[in-house]
Amino acid sequence: MLEQIRQEARQAAQQICQAAKLQKGQILVVGCSTSEVGGHNVGSYSSPEIGQAIYEGIQEVLQPKGIWLAAQCCEHLNRAIIVEAEAAGQAEICNVVPQPKAGGSFATAAYHGFQHPVALESIRADAGLDIGGTLIGMHLKRVAVPVRLEQKNVGQAILLAARVRPKYIGGERAGYDVNLK
Repeated sequence: MLEQIRQEARQAAQQICQAAKLQKGQILVVGCSTSEVGGHNVGSYSSPEIGQAIYEGIQEVLQPKGIWLAAQCCEHLNRAIIVEAEAAGQAEICNVVPQPKAGGSFATAAYHGFQHPVALESIRADAGLDIGGTLIGMHLKRVAVPVRLEQKNVGQAILLAARVRPKYIGGERAGYDVNLK
């Protein structure tokens, strides 16, 4: 089961990287309910083993491409983000270490898997994967666009994806006539 979950996470990461045309230095935010992946209600059955399998599958894709993983914690840590210190830039660092039932098993796996992990209150990512309805939208740049992946699940959890695009401000694309008198 864990190898299948790792493979599904890897495939999801490959699909969003391709669909969002992610490049070196960009950020992929991932929210994950290991409870949902295991077929339970969100927050009811945190699984460090599932969190580790998903982390490994995603990192197998992102690390060789130089794309940063931002792991979203659960609501108990206000959906804080765990990233490599190098990806944090000038963002203000929070003093917290996620645990399986206080931060989530996926964020905990990321924290222990990163070389120099830090926690941030928020981030503005270039794309995202939501595994199990964890609500990652608050960590995406504007404007978020849904992406339909071939893959619909990781384990038993519903898989949703998004990418971002530059904002359209004014002009005809925004529905305004720039030649108004």
